[in-house]
Amino acid sequence: MTSWIKDAMRHGRKLGGACGVRRGRGVSARWRAMRGAAADAGMSTAEYAVGTVAACGFAAVLYKVVTSAAVSSALTGMIKKALDVSF
Repeated sequence: MTSWIKDAMRHGRKLGGACGVRRGRGVSARWRAMRGAAADAGMSTAEYAVGTVAACGFAAVLYKVVTSAAVSSALTGMIKKALDVSF
């Protein structure tokens, strides 16, 4: 046993569950205790919308770059060069 468990048992203290919640109170009490600590951990709906629009814009720009004539010919040249290598 670790020292804090021995200390708690010696002084007659109850051992708590996750996040200091006593055992027997159920999962919902533990969930509420953990949720309060990380209330601002996620994004709001507006931030999701802005992030989605930005990702779609980046995808559109990337698609246009990759399908352009210059990039397409460069990729085709690299593939042909790789396939023509003799061993």
